[in-house]
This record gives sequence, structure tokens and C-alpha cells, in this order.
Amino acid sequence: MLEVSDLTVRYGQHRALEQAAIRVSPGEIVVILGANGAGKSTLLKAISGICEGLVTGTVHLDGIDLSGMRPNRIVDEGIALVPEGRGVFGDLSVRENLVLGAYSDRARSEEAANLDRVYTLFPKLRERGPQIVRTMSGGEQQMVAIGRAMMSNPAFLTLDEPSLGLSPLLCKELFQNLAKVRDLGIGVLLVEQNAKQSLAIADRGYLLENAHIVHEDTANALRSDPAVQAAYLGAGGAAAPHTYDDITVTHPDLPPPDLPQGFTVTRRKARTVSADTLLGQSVADLVAGASKRSVPAPRSASPPQVSTDRIETVLRDIETAARNARNRTRTPERLDVPAPTPSANPVNPDKPEPPVTIEVYRAPRVEVYRRRPGGDDFERS
Repeated sequence: MLEVSDLTVRYGQHRALEQAAIRVSPGEIVVILGANGAGKSTLLKAISGICEGLVTGTVHLDGIDLSGMRPNRIVDEGIALVPEGRGVFGDLSVRENLVLGAYSDRARSEEAANLDRVYTLFPKLRERGPQIVRTMSGGEQQMVAIGRAMMSNPAFLTLDEPSLGLSPLLCKELFQNLAKVRDLGIGVLLVEQNAKQSLAIADRGYLLENAHIVHEDTANALRSDPAVQAAYLGAGGAAAPHTYDDITVTHPDLPPPDLPQGFTVTRRKARTVSADTLLGQSVADLVAGASKRSVPAPRSASPPQVSTDRIETVLRDIETAARNARNRTRTPERLDVPAPTPSANPVNPDKPEPPVTIEVYRAPRVEVYRRRPGGDDFERS
């Protein structure tokens, strides 16, 4: 028997789980139903000893207190977890993933028998033994994850959202396999969003709301409960809001029978809001007021006249600008400026001085220095 009592989990000041109490018997499937963030995954992690928050309360397995034990010791005692997202080793083969599940002392002596049991439950895994797991479909990878957990020879199997991301056909096959696991005498604690199919195979169920266990009953009773149908099973029908004691139920699909003791239904926001509510006034009044506004005068049929003198002035300005642009000369790269008057050469009076040359460069001058062979000095080039 797996018994959890007064289990509380805190992450800092936030309480993710508050005094939860559940029990699971061997050969029984128990499902935990609740909205996202209610604390379902935290409950499974606390039982398996891998919760990162502050955990208080007790977890007993056949009279043995598991509180404070290391995760590997909890696996040795007989609890195996199939985490959300499967957590398989994608680069290893199917058989290698399964064998890794038999690392505990509890399972090593019965590895061959457990492997045959897994292959009996999932015949497809026997055929896919050498296949790399990451090349398999999501449903097949989920089979590998469950088979790896069962290789630890568990007394109780806990599963966190096993049908997440699977097609309806694969979901049906998955839940059928979980029913076969129960037939082997293994207790199953299941956290699942698919309430309809999980309640179809479960023996009992718990409702977890805002970190509290608010209701417990058999799976058949939960399936027929109107509050569970409205909150988790999508029951049809339209009913006006009803009040039960101090609890106001506003879900439009909830029939009038009384709620179970301790169960509450959270107020849901309206799915649609009228335009009149958003604008604060009637849309019809807005349309009527808009029709009374003055309509602008119609545009003149004939285009406005433009002065001919103005057009000719603009054209002349354009032609003048184009002519000036064509006559504009570019600045030369090199300018030879002759001296105003050649001066006489004192050495040779018959030969005048050459003209003065001024060189203009736009690019910066680059000087290169090379070391002379066999010396320490440099030469410039």
C-alpha cells in the first residue's frame, strides 16, 4: 500500500501542495485530475524524492517511511516514475534504454524476466530492439519510457501526463497498456489531462484544485458527477447559474444537482463580450449620430485651372539648372601653376628657370620601410 499524508510542498513563499493525502493499493489505478498549476506534477515528484521545493509530510510504502530518502533508494523500495516528456535517451537503442532501467539492486537479479514482461506488454519494442529511440514516433517513445520504468521491477508505477502530444489512436492504445500493467498486480498512480480515457480505466480518482485535494471517489462516481463533467469532461447542456450554500457556480454547462461535499467550481470569465459593453453605449446610437453629421461638398467636376505663366517659369528654371550642370568642370587631380614671370638663371642667364609645379593628392601618402640585407638600418621607398 502506498500512503501519502499531510504532504506539503513550498517553493519559497509559494505553496504548490497543501496537506495532500492519497492512497494507492497494489493492482489499482488511481488518477489525479486537476487544472494546470494545481500541483499534480509536484505531488508525483515529492513521492519520488526529486522535488526541488521544501517537502513536509509523510510517504509510506508497505509501512516503510520514504520521507527524506534519496531518489535511488525510493526506486529500490519499489516506486518508479515516468516523467512528463518521457525523458528517454534519444541516441541509444530501444534495448539499451530498457536495460538502463534495471540498474537498481531490486531489478538486477530479475532483468531477463522483467525484459520479457515488457516485451509481452509492448510486442513492438521486441521488434524495434536495435532501433535508435529518437527515430521512433511519440507513442513508441512513450512505450519505451514505461517499459524502462517497469524494468526496475516496481511495486507502484507513477506516470506524469503520459498521453501528452499523442494522437487519439495512440492514446487509446496507451491506456489499454496501462490496464494490462494493473493486471500484473502493479499499482498505478496517474496524473492525466485526458480525464475521459483515464477515468475509463481507473478504479478511483482524486480532484486536486489550488494545491488541495478537494474530492475523492470511485472512477464511476466521478464520471457521472455533474461538476466533474462540466469541469473536466466537457458535458453539454445549458443551465443558469446556481448557488450552493456559499459557493456560486457560474459555469453555463453545469446542471442543477448539488455539488459533492468539499468540491468547488472556480468562476470562469465570459468567453464573449458585447460591443455595447466595450464601447459603453449602444452601437445603434453611434450609427445614428454618425449619419447626422455634415457631409463634405462634392468635388468639382472640372479640374482647377493652373496659370500657364507659372508652368513656363518652372520649365525655364529646370532647363537653366541642367545647362549649368553640363558646363560645370571637375577639379583636376594635378594642377600645373606656371610662375607669373620666368626668373633668370644665375648660372646660365640664357636658360630661364622652369615653371613651379604644385601637386595635389586626394589619397594619403603611404611610406614603406624595408630592412636592408645584412644590416640594421632601413630604406624608404
